[in-house]
Amino acid sequence: MEGIANYLDSLIGGIDLAFFSMAIGGLFWSLFVLRPWRKAEVHYNNALIDKTVDLIYFGSKALVLTQLVKIGLKIWLMVATLGKSPFPAIFNTLQFQAGILRAGFAFGLVLFIKHSLKHNTRSKLHWLLAIAIIIPLMICAAWLVHGASRLEDREFLMSLTVIHQAAAAVWVGGVMQILALWRLKKQNAIAIELWPMLLNRFTFLGIAAVAILLASGTPLAWYYIRTFQGFIGAGYGNLLTVKILMMGLALFFAWLNHRTVKQYFVSHSMYALTTRVPYYLEVEILILLTILFTAASLASQPPAVDIPHLTATWQEVLNMFAPRVPRWESPTHEALLAGEAGRVAIVGQIPSEAATAWSDYNHNIAGIFLTVMSFFAMLSFSNRFRWARFWPVGFMLLGIFLFFRSDAESWPLGPLGFWESTFNNGEILQHRIATLLVFVLGLMEIRARLNGNKGVLPYVFPLLAAFGGMMLLAHSHVGFEAKSAFLIQVGHTLMGVFSLILACGRWLELKLDSPGKNIAGFISVFALFQIGVILMFYREPLY
Repeated sequence: MEGIANYLDSLIGGIDLAFFSMAIGGLFWSLFVLRPWRKAEVHYNNALIDKTVDLIYFGSKALVLTQLVKIGLKIWLMVATLGKSPFPAIFNTLQFQAGILRAGFAFGLVLFIKHSLKHNTRSKLHWLLAIAIIIPLMICAAWLVHGASRLEDREFLMSLTVIHQAAAAVWVGGVMQILALWRLKKQNAIAIELWPMLLNRFTFLGIAAVAILLASGTPLAWYYIRTFQGFIGAGYGNLLTVKILMMGLALFFAWLNHRTVKQYFVSHSMYALTTRVPYYLEVEILILLTILFTAASLASQPPAVDIPHLTATWQEVLNMFAPRVPRWESPTHEALLAGEAGRVAIVGQIPSEAATAWSDYNHNIAGIFLTVMSFFAMLSFSNRFRWARFWPVGFMLLGIFLFFRSDAESWPLGPLGFWESTFNNGEILQHRIATLLVFVLGLMEIRARLNGNKGVLPYVFPLLAAFGGMMLLAHSHVGFEAKSAFLIQVGHTLMGVFSLILACGRWLELKLDSPGKNIAGFISVFALFQIGVILMFYREPLY
């Protein structure tokens, strides 16, 4: 149960940040972009302003709920770890007090919006009062971050982290508001000129948010990492690298949007603004949400500066990706089980060569599955190989393979029961979810292709692929364990990034017109190929 509670804590952390961004970012959007109190904004109607307020209201309510769930999970985790009730000692912890205060201020925002702001949406005073409520809400987060546990520079680190979170919320929440605006535009519920005008206004707020993100994030990264080895050879540095990569992707789409908006004010053609920008924004929000989940996972990692004796060298990291002959032969199930007791022992752990070989075989065969599938996917771009468009059937076969091989100590191969192993071991739970995800991924995509990619079914594939990427990024192997655990993680996080690229590429392939859709589709398939190659050369470090 401890493993499950720990894993759910990382996932709920990402959800919490997403709703925090929806509420906080929505208010900053209203303050700096929408400005509904200005008499000059004659094009605003109630549909626009009500939609803005509804989104902030929903984010606030969800934030209260997720914050309370986070506290509940912490308590569950302590019970599972200590084997006894943590009460009343937990009431005196900073984590509990700051968490309750944060939920309380979020609830205060909910009440204020429901009973006051919703009835005075064009009052500047009421919007400023809402901003005043969220300031202590944001400050509470300072006691929930790494900085609160430091003995030196504590206030400086806490302040920087709060600023960093607020800037991220402005960016993410602003994009959520723009997507809501696009929905109104498609329904012809707002004046047509509002779409380019508000897009242009958000550009300046978005650039400011990114500048603050970089200005606050750079000193934090330096403080918690310090060395090149800490950056490349520890879980904290690895997840930060992933965040930087994904932020680069998000900025690329933000730049595409900015360029298109600028071109509109020269040409006054709405074509690109309605056929490309909304879909770039959808991909941008997908990337930004994944960054939030990565940030939540990062918060559970020990800073690299604290574990210099557990970091890997850059040669050891590169060796994880070195080409090698995939393992074709699996050890027997009996040989695997014979070494399990020593491998999972808490004290006096004994390396198990059979377990390592079993894991290598699973990963390498899965890599061959994906590499072959990506080959057929590339063929499907040619009209001569139309049959190859059914390459996703490989996901279903892969799901069946993983079901039998992922957790050999549990049913159907091992002595542990299916439900017992699933709900008592966080890692097995993650494997079971991933296995189901892979199978459903193939099933849905095949059905979508048989149906000529009509309806909403084709969008299930990219959404599940993105969810799979988030799972890989939250699938942390590293606590205060040996560096070999980090070396396992480094491959999984890189696959998480490629899963996100796979999802974004497929999404744009479905949404854009030619030639953009073909380019996006090929990038998507190339990302699948990269995941296959990583898995095919994977070799688990021996404990």
